[in-house]
Amino acid sequence: MSFRGVRQLPGDEESYKTIMGKFKYYFVYMMSNWNNKVLYTGLTNDLLRRTYEHKNKYIKGFTAKYNITKLVYYEVYQDIHIAIFREKEIKKWRREKKNKLIGTINPEWRDLSLEFDDERIKDSSVSGNSRTPRNDR
Repeated sequence: MSFRGVRQLPGDEESYKTIMGKFKYYFVYMMSNWNNKVLYTGLTNDLLRRTYEHKNKYIKGFTAKYNITKLVYYEVYQDIHIAIFREKEIKKWRREKKNKLIGTINPEWRDLSLEFDDERIKDSSVSGNSRTPRNDR
């Protein structure tokens, strides 16, 4: 995994836990639904856990209601104050500006969580919790 402003982190879960245990990171992220019509911007200190929670609808509310299960963008910070500022900044933006930001690292709007080397994320995407577009619509 590569994070904005931070060196490359290892992809395997054990190394991720080791690194995450030594340093504190904060993630500003955007997730979308299956057809990219709805966006959610959030902040977490554990992107793997939070993505898993969104995909499995463990947190009731906006993301569960609108089936927000696809991680389309994230940034990482070591300073919580900067991360909070950035999350609030992005939340104020119009949709067009958010779309451009996502396009800078993910022009195809892939589910970036599928690139994580974590079986929980991959399993929750395959289990039907993450909807994919159908051609017959």
